[in-house]
Amino acid sequence: MREDPYLLSGRNTIIHKQRKVDLLIVNSRQDPVLMVVHNGIELYNGVVPENKLEAKRMDVAKVDIGSPEVFGDYRRLLFVQTLNNKEYKVDYSKQGTDYFITVHQESTF
Repeated sequence: MREDPYLLSGRNTIIHKQRKVDLLIVNSRQDPVLMVVHNGIELYNGVVPENKLEAKRMDVAKVDIGSPEVFGDYRRLLFVQTLNNKEYKVDYSKQGTDYFITVHQESTF
């Protein structure tokens, strides 16, 4: 049994849970690819791995939002919780602006 480096919560939340594996979030072909690291989210401009073996070699996990094992279809709004207990809101309708990726909640425990 394989353990994913992330959890799914609700209809549009991804929780990053392994520090040694970054997440590459793919929503659709026209949307930018995001990299979730232990303390934040950034735009990813590198080569996106084609399969799980390539991703494992890069120490990343590719999370395709539209795949049946994740959410099953396109998400305009996505929440991502990182290992430093910050939850980010990713609003794909606002890409290209300062409001595309924002801190939604920040825990201090």
